[in-house]
Amino acid sequence: MTFRETLNAGQFVVTAEIGPPKGTDITEMTENIHLLKGKIHAANVTDNQSAVMRICSLAVCRIALDNGLEPILQMTCRDRNRIGLQSDLLGAHVLGIRNVLCMTGDYVSAGDHKDAKPVYDVESVQLLRIVDGLNRGKDMSGNDLKGPTDFFRGAVVTPETDYIEPQLMKFEKKINAGAKFFQTQAIYDIEKFKEFMSYVRKFPVKMLAGIVVLKSAGMANFMNKNVPGIRVPQELIDEIKAAGKEKALETGLDIAARHIRQLKEEGICDGVHIMAIGIEHKVPVIMERAGLL
Repeated sequence: MTFRETLNAGQFVVTAEIGPPKGTDITEMTENIHLLKGKIHAANVTDNQSAVMRICSLAVCRIALDNGLEPILQMTCRDRNRIGLQSDLLGAHVLGIRNVLCMTGDYVSAGDHKDAKPVYDVESVQLLRIVDGLNRGKDMSGNDLKGPTDFFRGAVVTPETDYIEPQLMKFEKKINAGAKFFQTQAIYDIEKFKEFMSYVRKFPVKMLAGIVVLKSAGMANFMNKNVPGIRVPQELIDEIKAAGKEKALETGLDIAARHIRQLKEEGICDGVHIMAIGIEHKVPVIMERAGLL
């Protein structure tokens, strides 16, 4: 079944990420695609992640398809205006891509082209409405298309932010704009996430919990200080410290697997989105430890 069909059938879904390289050597990326093929249900292809220039998401989505892995096209509003966004979406559809994750995108100051001019002609809610219109055969100006799209539309949400009310308001706006599934920012407090899911279950959407693999205690502390919406509990940091530097990554993999197992066994959400940044080859290890393989 497709990613859309699997989610709608109520199965526990696993997605991961494919990060396009900065350059034309796609050897490692292709190896990761083959490693994940047949194990996960779909893979997000990031769109100039963290505002760092890389191979475009559209091209890598097609490479993933050609190699047997269903892609989710990440699309941010930072680098293209409404004409460019719609043009790329039509191009994605004719290339066989059927999943799109709509995001506003990190500001250029986070990346490697700090003098670049950000676009932000629209933001994520408006982008969702654009995709909804294309699915109905209309462009953003109301003009008829010669053939509609058929995208399964997704969005993101941050459940562990300190100020949840604005996040919930935008979450509902995204649903009203046509979002059918959500992937979350990293979650580490399962009990707090349960409270968030009690709110989510009022809406007809699917929720995939974001799992960012902790490689070290230093990484956890850095995210707590610098990444909005992420809070790694001190007990997890202490667990990684106690393991020592040589076993820190293995402990991080165990923590990710433990959380995934709990989310699935307790039926807390509809699946997980594993973000093994820079260690994508470890995703099958996490899945095996979580009892998913």
